[in-house]
Amino acid sequence: MPSRAEITYFGAGPALLPTDVLETAAQALVNYKDTGLGIAEHSHRSELAATIINEAKADLATYLDIPTADYETIFMQAGGTGEFSASVYNLVGAWVARQHAAVVAELGGADATDDAVVAALRKRVETGLKLDYIVTGGWSLKAYQEAVRLLGPEYVNLAADARVDNGGKFGKIPAQSTWKLSPDAALVYYCDNETVDGVEFPEFPAVLAPRPDGTGPVVVADMSSNILSRRIPVSNYSLLFFGAQKNLGLTGVTVAVIRKSLLAPATVQPSPALMRKLALPIPPIVLQYEIIAKNNSLYNTLSIFDVYIAGLVLKRLLQIFPDKVDGQEAVSKKKADLIYAALESNPAVYKIVPDKSVRSRMNICFRVTKNGAVDESEKAFLKEATAQGLTGLKGHRSVGGIRASNYNSISLEGAEKLAKFIEAFAKA
Repeated sequence: MPSRAEITYFGAGPALLPTDVLETAAQALVNYKDTGLGIAEHSHRSELAATIINEAKADLATYLDIPTADYETIFMQAGGTGEFSASVYNLVGAWVARQHAAVVAELGGADATDDAVVAALRKRVETGLKLDYIVTGGWSLKAYQEAVRLLGPEYVNLAADARVDNGGKFGKIPAQSTWKLSPDAALVYYCDNETVDGVEFPEFPAVLAPRPDGTGPVVVADMSSNILSRRIPVSNYSLLFFGAQKNLGLTGVTVAVIRKSLLAPATVQPSPALMRKLALPIPPIVLQYEIIAKNNSLYNTLSIFDVYIAGLVLKRLLQIFPDKVDGQEAVSKKKADLIYAALESNPAVYKIVPDKSVRSRMNICFRVTKNGAVDESEKAFLKEATAQGLTGLKGHRSVGGIRASNYNSISLEGAEKLAKFIEAFAKA
């Protein structure tokens, strides 16, 4: 049986965690800070738990340069899939709140009757409510489908669909000039890195950038699989979220970074009664950002152990990289370049799946075509890789192939080992 040190795990998630983080956490599970109780046994209402949350928030802000005067960070449950719903509920509510204020002003302020306000609001909803989705892979497709399920297709705009430009498959990002964006969308949603399809936005989409006066689209991004791996222009987003299990920690906690102007007291979510009159969905309270933020992520029982793991990972990153995320970005690029170079040098054996312009640094997807028999070649590749301690390389069940997930916990040495194996397998 191999030891942990002999394995380099390229699985897409849950992903590899640093061994020293696990060793520290293992001790904390038994006896945290000489309290006689393990960390998972302490109350989430305790001062100890609040300290863990606050330190993790502060370290995340330091590492990513999050402007804390303008953004709130919250820890939630239900994963990235839960955020597909949460983003819809909360940002539709924020849109309605803005329209409500405008309608009241138009109808004479305090003199406006409730019936008149509701009638005018209903008209605005029917003619103006839109949510825009940029679909570039399996996860943004799921987010789009959830929005349609919650609101109905009349309110959801498929602003771009990568399959149209790529023979019905994912693997490209449509030119931004072709995106059909709505004039006042409640949100514009995209997934920054698609784990299944190996597609990553090379940079923030210019068409979504804020205007010189600071106004602009309400941009939402799923960064579950590439967060902490490169610098991001946080101020361009209204909301970004990420599950922890790729680069931050364990499955079970999800982070949302949301602009404070979308939270109370600046923006107060409409009452359930008003939303019912408008025939719009009401969010479960555990998915309501303003409630979670008001309670410092502790409205209900949060897994403090999961937040603790995330905090350990962040402290480790800050210790390793004095230049914060920029240091990790340089390493991530070097690792991806090594693996892609090995694949490109053997075009008769390997076919990289996505277009070169959008190749993910995080999820390197390719097919093995040695001897022309793809299935048998890929089985042989996986078997030999596993024998050398290179595991977790099988592609997603929906697309097949090979997928090397090059998350932050994969060392440079691990990437070098995979690149050498790719070369050796091609020549054998």
